[in-house]
Amino acid sequence: MKFSDVAGNNLFKGLDLDRIQAVLFDLDGTLVGVDMPVFISAYLEGLAARLTDLAHSRQIARVMRGAVVDMLTRVDGSRTLEQRLLEHLDDRLNIPPQRYRAALDDFCREDLPGLRHLVQGHPLATSLLEACLAHDWRIVLATNPIFPRAVIDARINWGGLDAELFCHVTSYEASRHCKPHAEYFAEVLAVLGMAADSCLMIGNDTHHDMAAGQVGLPTCLLTQWRIDHEGSCFPADWKGTHEELLCQLSD
Repeated sequence: MKFSDVAGNNLFKGLDLDRIQAVLFDLDGTLVGVDMPVFISAYLEGLAARLTDLAHSRQIARVMRGAVVDMLTRVDGSRTLEQRLLEHLDDRLNIPPQRYRAALDDFCREDLPGLRHLVQGHPLATSLLEACLAHDWRIVLATNPIFPRAVIDARINWGGLDAELFCHVTSYEASRHCKPHAEYFAEVLAVLGMAADSCLMIGNDTHHDMAAGQVGLPTCLLTQWRIDHEGSCFPADWKGTHEELLCQLSD
C-alpha cells in the first residue's frame, strides 16, 4: 500500500506502507491543540506555588524551566529525565525528591484541572488512531517527555482520547532523551523492538517531529497546527491535513 494523491503521484515517494507495523503520534499540535508556551508557564507556576515553603516561587519556576531546557538540548542517557529534573531542584534549591513528588501529586489532584481550558481536542484524532489500529499497527504516543505521565494523561483525556490505545507513552519518568535528538527515536524503537523503516512518525513540528527521519523513520507532517523553526527543520516524506491523512489511512 502506498499513499497517493488523486493524480496518482506518490505522496510518500518510494515508501511501501506494507512494511509499517507501528505509528508514532506526537500529542500537542497533532492529536490535541494547545498553546504549549502558555501551558508550560501555567504548569510551572502552579507547581512552584506548591513549594514556596522551600524557596520563592519565581526562583523555583526558573530552575524548573532551566531543567526543561537542559532536557531539550543536552544528550545524556545516563539517567531518566525525571532524575535530571530532581537533581536540578536538589542541587540548586535543596528541594528533595520526595518533597517535589508530594507537591506534584497535590498539584495534579487539585490544580491541574484548572488548565483544561488550554487544551482542545481534534475531531479526527480518535479516527486517525482507530484507522491505524484497523491495520493492526501498534500506536505510540511520542510526545516530548518533559512532563510527568499524569500531566500527559490529563491532556490525552482532555482531548477526548483513550490512553489505553497506546502501547507506549513517552514521559519523563521512563525516557532519557527528548526530541529532536536521534537518541529519542532510537529509544522508542528499542522499546518497541522494531526497525526504523517499520515505524511511521506523525507530527506537526518540522524540527522536533520530522527529526525522526534522522534514524530512518518515514515522516508525516500535519499542517493544521504546523510549527516551523527558523534555520532548523527536517524534510517530511508527506504533509497534509488531518482529513487528507485519514482518507489515506482509511483506504
